[in-house]
Amino acid sequence: MNFEKEYENSKVKSIKGRYIKNDDIFPFLEKTIFKNKVKEIGKSVLGASIKMITLGQGNTKILMWSQMHGNESTTTKAVLDFIQFLEKSPNESSPILNNCTLNIIPILNPDGAKAYTRVNANEIDLNRDAQDRSQPESKILRKVYDDFKPDFCFNLHDQRTIFNVGETDKPATVSFLAPAFNKERSISSSRKKSMQLIVGMNRMLQKFIPGQVGRYDDGFNGNCVGDAFQMLKTPTILFESGHYPEDYDREKTREYIFYAILTAMNVIAYDDIDTFNINEYEEIPENGKQFLDVIVTNANVVDAKYKEGESLGLLYKEVLSNNKVIFKPNVVEKGKLESFYAHKIYNCLNSNDLNKIKNNVDLWQCIFV
Repeated sequence: MNFEKEYENSKVKSIKGRYIKNDDIFPFLEKTIFKNKVKEIGKSVLGASIKMITLGQGNTKILMWSQMHGNESTTTKAVLDFIQFLEKSPNESSPILNNCTLNIIPILNPDGAKAYTRVNANEIDLNRDAQDRSQPESKILRKVYDDFKPDFCFNLHDQRTIFNVGETDKPATVSFLAPAFNKERSISSSRKKSMQLIVGMNRMLQKFIPGQVGRYDDGFNGNCVGDAFQMLKTPTILFESGHYPEDYDREKTREYIFYAILTAMNVIAYDDIDTFNINEYEEIPENGKQFLDVIVTNANVVDAKYKEGESLGLLYKEVLSNNKVIFKPNVVEKGKLESFYAHKIYNCLNSNDLNKIKNNVDLWQCIFV
């Protein structure tokens, strides 16, 4: 399969950026040829509609949900691209639609999506509410799960820019996890299937982003939805969309998540899962946390309040302003910073770098005002 061609043909170009909410995705759902398969499955805390689309008529059932955390929208874009692929590429998509039935919830937390917050309107992290199910959104997801009885679950998220792959200077552009189902992190038959699917996706992604796929920490937490569904013996895969160089809007990452979803669905549709060895899962490096967004060196040549040889490490805070997400820099580290990598490095001894800092008002004010 030509993934790049399929993506270009399938990308929903009207939906882009980081701020994705119901008002953005509902027009797409209403005009797709699958529009009669869209239904409301409940309401959020603030009464916003939560919708699900059901696709295919096969025996193998897959449940996907995105934006459980409202400010994690990359996978939502990729899911819509995947829906459009199913519509626009009938020759390639027919095995999936014939062999699988999919329930897809593009935005589980519409209140959080609108406010651009991780939590819901009651300030509850829905991914820590799997057991209590104290929130309407948590109850909705669990009811869909109980009614549908999926054979696989795709739990779709974003991760911060801080993650690197293993001990390398490669950003974790995509990360995966086969969640644990007990404290011992044992490998059950369902968790094995999760690992095998991840191996298939990783093999494909290495062709496009070599060294930029990581494995998320598998510490057990039964309050997390992925762990909870794995406890119920359903193979569950956590997808984490991370940073690609110069891609803070995560449009390139969106593309690779699309590739990953498409690969996983083909593996399931063609029943190829047992061709993948779980040993390869263990070989995927665990994520480190060694990235900063910006490192500024020799700041003392501009401002004497900084020590000679001291570097500044900055992370961006995502702020919703006028219906757009902007990235506000904050100094979070000072010192040699030899154990850190950065997505951008500026040396104040370099006139070009210094001009770039001056031209970035937020960055200049953060460091020197």
